[in-house]
Amino acid sequence: MDTQTLTTFFMWCTIFNGGVLILWTFFCMFAPDFVYRVQSKWFPLPRETFDVVIYSLLGLFKLVFIAFSLVPYLALLMIG
Repeated sequence: MDTQTLTTFFMWCTIFNGGVLILWTFFCMFAPDFVYRVQSKWFPLPRETFDVVIYSLLGLFKLVFIAFSLVPYLALLMIG
């Protein structure tokens, strides 16, 4: 597999994962009650616990996105 193919792959991974991160952040910031109502139908949690879980998962996803999508893409851009 050549560098150009890997760069293209990680570019699309970064775009898709970045879009998911932006969408998730948008919902958590501007529609937290809607997210809680939808999710509480499947996972009955108190609101405080739900807020901690959802923001912890958002932070974890952001770290995983940076480590496994953005950094490899930027590294491939630098060596390419």
